[in-house]
Amino acid sequence: MKIIIYSDGGARGNPGPSGIGAVLKNEAGEILKEVSEYIGVATNNQAEYKAIIRALEEAKKIGAIFVEANLDSELVVKQLNGQYKVKNPGLAPFFLQIYNLRQSFEKIIFKHIRREFNAEADKLANDAMDKGR
Repeated sequence: MKIIIYSDGGARGNPGPSGIGAVLKNEAGEILKEVSEYIGVATNNQAEYKAIIRALEEAKKIGAIFVEANLDSELVVKQLNGQYKVKNPGLAPFFLQIYNLRQSFEKIIFKHIRREFNAEADKLANDAMDKGR
């Protein structure tokens, strides 16, 4: 089964109150799962990582074999694809967690998308931040 993920994390302030959002869809575009969680104080990049981690955990629960993960954080995508090194020690544990989660899938692709194509996940992350304040 192929799952298409849209994930986003954000912080109001950097660091500041943070939230994550993710939408998991099947190939027909039907929503299988939505995630919207307040995660406390974090940086924007930490929130981005936490959002994709939660989305991958949900994809695993659903039984995904192939995952296409769409994120609007170019930094995180390039780190996950091995184009950039993870130099920030605060992000390294998240990178490792995703590395381990990758083993649950036959194929996983991380793609950078423009923010306007990630509106559903962005709204869920902002809703989480609003509720967490």
